[in-house]
Amino acid sequence: MLTARYLLRALRFCSSAPCPRHKPSAKLSVRDALRAQNPSGERVKVQGWIRSIRSQKEVLFLHVNDGSSLESLQVVAESSFDSRELAFGSSVEVQGQLIKSPSKRQNVELKAEKIEVIGNCDAKAFPIKYKERHPLEYMRQYPHLRCRTNVLSSILRVRSEATAAIHSFFKDSGFVHIHTPIITSNDCEGAGELFQVEPSSKIKLPEENFFNVPAFLTVSGQLHLEVMSGAFTQVFTFGPTFRAENSQTRRHLAEFYMVEAEISFVKSLQDLMQVMEELFKATTVTVLSNCPEDVELCHKFIAPGQKDRLEHMLKNNFLIISYTEAVEILKQASQNFTFTPEVAAVDLLVPGVGELFGGSLREERYHVLEQRLARLGLKEAYQWYLDLRQFGSVPHGGFGMGFERYLQCILGVENIKDVIPFPRFTHSCLL
Repeated sequence: MLTARYLLRALRFCSSAPCPRHKPSAKLSVRDALRAQNPSGERVKVQGWIRSIRSQKEVLFLHVNDGSSLESLQVVAESSFDSRELAFGSSVEVQGQLIKSPSKRQNVELKAEKIEVIGNCDAKAFPIKYKERHPLEYMRQYPHLRCRTNVLSSILRVRSEATAAIHSFFKDSGFVHIHTPIITSNDCEGAGELFQVEPSSKIKLPEENFFNVPAFLTVSGQLHLEVMSGAFTQVFTFGPTFRAENSQTRRHLAEFYMVEAEISFVKSLQDLMQVMEELFKATTVTVLSNCPEDVELCHKFIAPGQKDRLEHMLKNNFLIISYTEAVEILKQASQNFTFTPEVAAVDLLVPGVGELFGGSLREERYHVLEQRLARLGLKEAYQWYLDLRQFGSVPHGGFGMGFERYLQCILGVENIKDVIPFPRFTHSCLL
C-alpha cells in the first residue's frame, strides 16, 4: 500500500513537470556570431548565402554571409552531408553549435548539425563567378545582382552607416528633420533641368494640370527649408533629388540624394562653413569607426592611397574659399577678369569629385527680392517667398551636400554610379 502511494506521487510529479527538451537554436546574424566571445557550443541558427565551398574527405567547409558584415562565417560539416545542392550563391539555413575555431584565421566557427538549402543557384549560369574580382563597370549591367559582391556590399554598408551618422550629427546638434516634398511647383536651381510630373494617359485630364499648376520632381529642398527656418532656427532634410541632365559623366546622376540644412540668425559664411566641416568630419569618423573592414576593402582594391588623403582631410582644417575671395584671386591672376555682382556663397571642391558642398547666405531684404522677382515676371508666383521676408524675417543661410559625392570622396570610388544601389542616368533606368 505504501509502495503504491509513493508510485502515485511520482507519477503526479512527472505529469506536472515539463519533459526535458533541446533548447531551440537562437537565430544569429553572421556579424553577431563572429563577435561571440568564448563560445562554448551554444546551439544557433544562421541564414545566408554560400560564398565559398570546399570539400575534403571527412569534412565539408562552407563560408556563409548574410550581408551583416564583410567577413563570412565558416561552417564545418561532416562529409556525409549531401553537397550536391550546396553551391556558390545558394541560400541556406544552418543549425548547429557555435564553437571556438582551432584555426588562427577566425575566432569562431559553426559546427553544422543541419543544413537546409532554401534556394538553389546554378553556379555556371550565375554572372558572378567564384574567386573572380569583377570590375565595377562589368557589374553595372547587373543592378539586381551586384549587391552580392564584396565591394558593392561594402559600399552599401558604408552608405547605410553614413546615413545614420548624418542623422545623428544633426540630431545631436539640435536640428529638426523636415520631410520636404518630392513633387513641387518650384524650380529652386533655375536651370530648367526638370522632370515634369503628369498623370498617365489613362487618367490625364484634358487641357488641365493635375495640380492646377505645372509640377516637377524636386531639384532641391532649399526653398521649403527656408519656409521652416521661420519657425525653427535649425532644420535639415535628407532625400532624393532629380536633375534632367543629358549627361553620362562619372559625376552625374538623374536621381541622387542631397543633405541640406538651413540655419536662422546666421550673418557670416564662417558659421555655415563650420557646420559643413563638422558634418563631414563627424560623419566620416563614425563610418571609419563602425565600418573599418568595408572602408579598408575599398581603399585597398579601388583607390590605393585614398586612406592617406582621407586622414589628411580629417586632421586639417578645410580650405574653403568664399565667392568674394575667389573673385579677388582671379582679379590678381588676370587683368582681363570682369567682376560680377558680389554674393555671399561658398563651395567645397574635392579633387576627383568636384563640388561636394555648396552654401550661401540668403537674401533677406524684401525690396531687393521684390525688384528682382518683378524683373523676371515671377512676383505673383513667389509672393509666398516675399511673405517670408515681410513677416518676422531673420538673416539665414544654408548649404547642401551631395551624398553620393561624399561617398566617392571617403571611399575613393571613381564613378558615382557605383555608390548608389540603382543608378538613374540618361538612357538608363534599369529596374
